[in-house]
Amino acid sequence: MSLRLGQIVDALGGSLEGADRNSEIFRIAPLESAGSGDLAFLNNPRYQSQLAASQAACVIVAPGMRAAALARGACIVTDDPYVYFARVTQLWVRAHGQGPAAGIHPSAVVDPQAQVHPTASVGPLCVVERGAVIGAHTVLKSRVTVGERCTIGERCLLHPGVVIGADGFGFARQQQGEWVKIEQLGAVLVGNDVEIGANTCIDRGALQDTVIEDGVKLDNLIQIAHNVHIGRHTAMAGCAAVAGSTRIGAHCTIAGAASIIGHLQLADNVHISTNTVVTHSISRPGQYTGVFPMDENASWEKNAATLKQLYRLRERIKALEQTRKDG
Repeated sequence: MSLRLGQIVDALGGSLEGADRNSEIFRIAPLESAGSGDLAFLNNPRYQSQLAASQAACVIVAPGMRAAALARGACIVTDDPYVYFARVTQLWVRAHGQGPAAGIHPSAVVDPQAQVHPTASVGPLCVVERGAVIGAHTVLKSRVTVGERCTIGERCLLHPGVVIGADGFGFARQQQGEWVKIEQLGAVLVGNDVEIGANTCIDRGALQDTVIEDGVKLDNLIQIAHNVHIGRHTAMAGCAAVAGSTRIGAHCTIAGAASIIGHLQLADNVHISTNTVVTHSISRPGQYTGVFPMDENASWEKNAATLKQLYRLRERIKALEQTRKDG
């Protein structure tokens, strides 16, 4: 399998320099290990030393790296090499027919009252329940479950084991301590161009729908509880969790293993660091971190014990300051 450099720039733009348009590319490879038939990219100037040593047939670079790239050999110059690289991978898949075929796998179970667009792909052992809607060019990999009345938009990709529309965790507690189930009457609405990683679960709403807007990207093993609303083009990394009825804005990033408690609101362009627990609403864009630093266990226990005393220490300092003022 191969692509010619001329095919790539004709499809994606960019300026091809120092190379014949008919030169063939047989592989897309990392800069440091690329060989004579490979296309690589350089996104971070810190790795310029790897550029000089690379054996790649051609390297995708930004305008600022053009001279260094030409000193080595052929290059494609573009404003955003990383995005260009991503589009090259998509072009490669399309050109070589590596994408999933449209249609429903014989082992999938699709309710007669579900709607699956003819261009969609429903993989092995998937389940699409009554009243669910699967949009155009959407791909369900193996073992995906789409619950009743849930809607998946166009050009979405759901990786193996995704569950859309399981019941949210809703129970009313009786005085005797027993739990009474609250039937989850909403559904899940997933917009267009959404990607959902393996074994991620998105619960249906209790009364209204859980909503995942256009362009959202969710990694593996993420839990989205009932009635959560995630704004367009927000991205969440693996093992993150969002409790019920929280609303996350557009263009946010939630790093791995972060947790957001229920009934909060996060503004647009909020970025949550890894392992952070979000306990209150965030109204201003920015980076937010709340991670207690790792240490040797004995030292960590001492610091944790001290941390528990901070409020009393604060009150003692306030009292001492007031005594000084009164004196």
